[in-house]
Order: sequence, then C-alpha cells, then structure tokens
Amino acid sequence: MTRTYRRHVGVFAVVAMVGATLAVGVGNAASAKTLAGTTINVAIAYPAPPKATLAKFTKQTGIKVNWSYIQWDDLQTKIAAAAEANTYFADVTDVDWSKVGEYYQTKWFLPLNKYFSPKSIASQYPQLSSFVRNGTLMGMPMDVSLLVTTVNKADFSRAGITTMPTTLTKYTSDLQLIAKKGIVAHPLDIPFSAAEGLSTYWYEVTAAMGGQVLSSSYAPLFTSKSSPGYKALAWMVNAYKTGLVPKANLGYEDYQGFETDMAHNLTASVFSDYAGDLGTIYQVPSQSKVVSDVEYIPTPGTTGLASNLANPDGIGIPAKAKHVAAAVQFIKWMEEPANQAAFAGATGSANVISTFPLPSNVGGLNQLAASGKVPGGAALVNLVEHHSRSVFPAGAPPWYPAFSNAVYTNIHSVVAGSESVASAISAIASEIASLKS
Repeated sequence: MTRTYRRHVGVFAVVAMVGATLAVGVGNAASAKTLAGTTINVAIAYPAPPKATLAKFTKQTGIKVNWSYIQWDDLQTKIAAAAEANTYFADVTDVDWSKVGEYYQTKWFLPLNKYFSPKSIASQYPQLSSFVRNGTLMGMPMDVSLLVTTVNKADFSRAGITTMPTTLTKYTSDLQLIAKKGIVAHPLDIPFSAAEGLSTYWYEVTAAMGGQVLSSSYAPLFTSKSSPGYKALAWMVNAYKTGLVPKANLGYEDYQGFETDMAHNLTASVFSDYAGDLGTIYQVPSQSKVVSDVEYIPTPGTTGLASNLANPDGIGIPAKAKHVAAAVQFIKWMEEPANQAAFAGATGSANVISTFPLPSNVGGLNQLAASGKVPGGAALVNLVEHHSRSVFPAGAPPWYPAFSNAVYTNIHSVVAGSESVASAISAIASEIASLKS
C-alpha cells in the first residue's frame, strides 16, 4: 500500500495451476549454476523475511540477497534520484500502484512481459491490472492490499447495534448513536493531515458512493455537487465539523490515527483502513486496547455493499539493474504461492514479513484462508475476490504525485477552515487541467 510510514477451487488445485501457469519456480539446475555466486541488491518498503527464509532461496539458486528495508516515502525518493541520475540503485525494488503510469512514461523500470505474460496470469492475480499500462507489465504484484472498513464490534454492541451497517446512511447513523450514548465521543477515524492517506480515504468514500474521481481519460468526475466525489468530500468534512471525528485528527496521518485512535478505543470505526491492520495493529496486545473487539466488515455503500479499492505494492527491476537474470529468479521466488502465504502468516510467525498484508495471487490467498492463522484473513480474501477494483480505471496517471498533493492539501485546508468544499473541488480540478496541458 501507499504508506505514510513506510503497507472456487480447492487450495491444492489452485496452487498446482498457479505454479504451472506462472512458471514461478526458481529455475532449472543449469540456470541456477550460471547465477551461483551472484549477489543482488533488493530495496523494499517491507522488513526482510527471516534469515532462514532467504537462506532457502540462496540454497536453491546460489543467489545471495542483500535486502534493504527503506520506508516507503524515502524509497520513492531514492528510486527517483537514481533514475534521474541514470545510475544503479538496486536490482529489485518497489513498484507501487500509484507510480506505474510515471514509470511507464519515464522508462525507469524494465518491462516484465518476457518473464511473466499478463494475459496468462491475469486470472491468478486479482490486482494485476494496477501494474499494466498499455499492455506493458511494469511490475509484478508483491502483495494484495485493499482499503477496507474496520469496526469495533464491542462498541456497536454496547450501543444496541447488533447488525453491521450495509449502507453509508446506516453507517453514519450508527456512529452518531455511539457518540450520543457516550460510548465513544468521536467514533470515526479519518486522518486529516495533508498526506497521502487522506487522498486514498477520499477515493474510497467516493467509490462507496458509487463513483470514481477520474475518468479513463483522466478527466475530473467530482466537480458537480451531485457527483459521488463531491458528496464524499462533503461527507468527510461534515463528519469532522459535527464531531464524529476527533479534533486532533486534523494533524494525524493514517497510521497515527489507527495506532492512536482506533487501537486505543478513541474511535469505533475506520471507514478506509488498510487490509492487514487487524492482525498487525488491533490484535497486538502490546499496542492495542481493543484486542478481539475489532473486525473487518464489507464496506457500506449508497444502496448496499461497496467496492474496496486496491492499493497494492509491486516489485520490479530498475532499468539500470546489474543482475537482471538473478533479479527475475528472485521475483519468481517471491511470487510462489506457498511463499506468499507464508509471508502473510499462513505458517506462523517463523516466515512472516512484518506488515505484509495479503498474498498477491489466488494460490497464496487460498492457502492463507485455509490456514486459519490470520485474524480476518477469510473475510479479506472474500473482499478481494468479490469487491476489489482499481482506484483509477486507466491506472494511476503519470502525474499522480502532483494530483494527490492537490487532493490532500485542499481537503486539509477545508477541514482547517481556510477554504470551502466548493473551492477545494475547484482547485483540485484546476490542478488536473494544468497537469494534463
């Protein structure tokens, strides 16, 4: 996921099919012998897998891995700096969904089509489309990540709410009831700091209201007061001004709100949370006061259940990589369904990558669901299979960073009281016109 800090068929049949379709094995003996002794530099916005796990890859291939864990924002800066300087940075690194349009245009990463056929693997990767631009595969999905809704079911129950809301109207009235009964004074968590997490929150509320913020030609779809995007922004601002959202959230980024508000029962719900936070934040006794109280629910929409937007991380090969063949072998190893499931916790803590959300492919997702070891895992797999879609129909625009900056800067300004919803909408639309010109 984009981070401000850094995020049917039977199982065995799926695993066999995915393994055959993707050719995700680490290569034959001849290729392994050729690559033996190679050391690749891998720079990822996740902590490294346990040493024993990486050692298995080295034993299979002879390829050694120098893994650098770099926080997401810093990593994007390093990738851009190296590419603009036309210098080597890493053999394998992050390709975030929001960067695909930019990377396609700048040619900072190698196309992966000769190693992975997008048409052949599309059915096995629920969020593959986020990494394809004009038929070019810019990165392989490294995980599956969704914007999801979490609720503190204990708070809802104390308010007399026994059925979880399926519409945004009912969701709002339930939160108002929780506040009215004094169970949680400010029950809704929205991170209103001027940061990326605020942009993605708006995208998800817009989707819940049945719309998108940009068309397939990147035209703004939110300028009319009757549009889902306009209504979504008004709903978020109204939630803050009426006290549903804590006043301190004006300065909170996404994970600050999750860890400070939701994990300490200062809020009762996050409408646009991140897949995996249940297991990595709310169920962790050392940092949470709501262990066993929080769960994922299908996201409420205008007339029923809504879409959950995808915000996955990918993995790719920079154009200046020194060891391309070894990098491909590493990506294939990372994509093996059994490894993906293990990274997400299907085999227990021994092979987990900290903060890793969900497996990137169907085989890994099924193994994770079957393991029963990850809180809310089965519910998330269901959302991936039936409710997930891309943020933008044509993929992220090449000027996405500037667009997102306009989004979160103006939304923050509205909540801070320095501009109106109408002026913010106008400013964001004007920025799009400027970026497209």
